[in-house]
Order: sequence, then structure tokens, then C-alpha cells
Amino acid sequence: MPVTAPPTAFTRRVLYVLRRIPTGRVVTYGDVARLAGRPGAARAVGQVMRRANEPGLPYHRVIAAGGHLGGFGRHPQIKAGLLAAEGLSIRRGRVLDFARRRWDG
Repeated sequence: MPVTAPPTAFTRRVLYVLRRIPTGRVVTYGDVARLAGRPGAARAVGQVMRRANEPGLPYHRVIAAGGHLGGFGRHPQIKAGLLAAEGLSIRRGRVLDFARRRWDG
């Protein structure tokens, strides 16, 4: 059985930021990195989210720069559906009215 390393301080901060994203709002990976204290670490945020195994976190509310949905495993349509269920409009893989829907922490 593999031994799991304890989460880093950065990982804990990323997960804390994720818990705070309000329903119906989105943030970019870069926003999460900045709010977690590491501006410019958007890719690291993606890696933390990929490895995280905490049920109930709103992973779907984290999107790529410019309002693009970005990845969600191999199921971006699920991400679009979850965001639509929260009242966001999605067209051609982008959140419409992104600037108004973006959460600044």
C-alpha cells in the first residue's frame, strides 16, 4: 500500500481557497495561485487539484484564463453542466460574462 505524503502548506492553502469559492462564481487557476500565496503557480494549482481527493470541493469552479473552461479530467461537459446548474451560461467552452462571474477572493 503506497504511503501518502502529508499535504504541503501550499496544498492546504489551495484547498482552503477552493472551499471559499461561492456558488455561481468562478476563478482561474492563476487566481487560486495568487490567493494561495504563490502568484504565477497556476500549473501547480492544477496539479494539486488533480491529486486532491476531498469530496465536496467545487473543483468545477476553477477555470482557465479568459473564461475558458479548461480541463476536468476527460469530462469537460460535466464541468459545463455543473456550472450551468449554478446559473452560469456557457458557450463554445467559455463562461459568458466572465468578468462579472469572476470571484476575486
